[in-house]
Amino acid sequence: MAALPLTPPPTSTPPVPGRLLEIRGAVRVVVDETTEATDSLWVRDGVVVAAPGPDERGGDHDVLDASGCVVTPGLVNAHHHLMQSGFRTLPGTRHVPMASWLPTMAAAYADARIDASLVAATTAVGVAEGLLSGVTTVADHQLNWPAPADGASSGSAVADTVAIARSIASAARRLGGRIVVVRGSARDDPQRAAASAEAIVQALLGGEDGSVPRGGVSADGMLQLAVGPAGVHSDGRETFELLGEVAARHGLRRRTQANEQVDVAVALERWGRRPLDLLDEWGWLADDVTIAHLCAVDAGEVARLAAAGATATHAPGCDLPMGWGVAPVAALRAAGVVVGLGTSGGGSNDAGHLLADARLAMQVAPLAPPVGGAAAGGAPPALTARDALGMATAGSAAGLGRAELGHLRPGAAADLCLWDVSGVADAGVADPVAGLLWASPGRRPRDVLVAGRPAVRDGRLLGADEHELVAALRERVGR
Repeated sequence: MAALPLTPPPTSTPPVPGRLLEIRGAVRVVVDETTEATDSLWVRDGVVVAAPGPDERGGDHDVLDASGCVVTPGLVNAHHHLMQSGFRTLPGTRHVPMASWLPTMAAAYADARIDASLVAATTAVGVAEGLLSGVTTVADHQLNWPAPADGASSGSAVADTVAIARSIASAARRLGGRIVVVRGSARDDPQRAAASAEAIVQALLGGEDGSVPRGGVSADGMLQLAVGPAGVHSDGRETFELLGEVAARHGLRRRTQANEQVDVAVALERWGRRPLDLLDEWGWLADDVTIAHLCAVDAGEVARLAAAGATATHAPGCDLPMGWGVAPVAALRAAGVVVGLGTSGGGSNDAGHLLADARLAMQVAPLAPPVGGAAAGGAPPALTARDALGMATAGSAAGLGRAELGHLRPGAAADLCLWDVSGVADAGVADPVAGLLWASPGRRPRDVLVAGRPAVRDGRLLGADEHELVAALRERVGR
């Protein structure tokens, strides 16, 4: 048997087709939300496989020693704004109303000038940060696009948008991470938003005959496309409907944001309706839609989400520090709503560490406002460590329509993390899986594999030099 070697960047050295990899000696393997094991995990051709018999193994296979580690599925960050990775901790962006936050961020973007080079640099940093903290898939809700130049043709504006989408996909692929490029909109011209969404689909996934894989997922599963207005606070019915038509044409997932407290206030002022009323009327309350935040929802709205089959994304690392509310995650889950987890962007969270936000989700769950007439003095709603880890894996993957992600059952994509639990941070921990979240808030994985390829080894990023990524971003944003 051959020990798995240290490799150069994963995109340049794919595993030998058909060769087995055994991940051996783990303290615990988290197969899914309800199943754990201590047996070896087996991978072939980037897919988890059932334990082969002695005759099937042949005389030689690779071995990855997981001694002292808990193995989990790769984390799925269901809601990020990767461009904000270049604009963290800006003065005037903390503990302020959204009406102040938005123009401050917009001014910073304008100073840096949004184009493909900026987004390539911010995406690389954000994806690298995610991989180094165990995130193997990121859904990037890209909301900010170059303003059309005076006198520029509509085609020129669409081409600029396609170039930015290409830069996101290319940066993620270079690092070996999966990416979901969400063609978002925030007060964009509705027709231009729809035209550019269609152009992105054709440019990034279209075949020579113009065909596009149903669902908007590339053949290797490393790229997915989706659409999503920022929310009813910024976009009107026409934008939702036109982007919805692009999604229906290609089977793309739809994503938006709703029911942060400010979102409710703006919707009531602008439309005289609550956000979910508008989303329902505009055809965006359905089982292909994922809605982020949902801090201010009542019992009727929770029931409506469940009946529609819409999925949710909890983003406590954004909503709490910004004062935008605490989503009633326990109530949503109890009603049957599948809930994933996202960090949101660096303009509000400052970190893309999804496991840390899973820990935060557990900590603040009892502080969520009661939904549905909860009895005073009753037990507060709670999330266990396994609930939170499930949200960060299978829950997020479900919102993307990706049944192969977020678990390690046979047939799953071999996206996985090895977390070393042998050090002092885990001393005295009775349950090593719960300890992943409760102990060591800044925990990082030892190794990360994506589609069976190593992306992080011994805590080191393999697809690029971290310092070069940082230097490139500093040069580009001028800070």
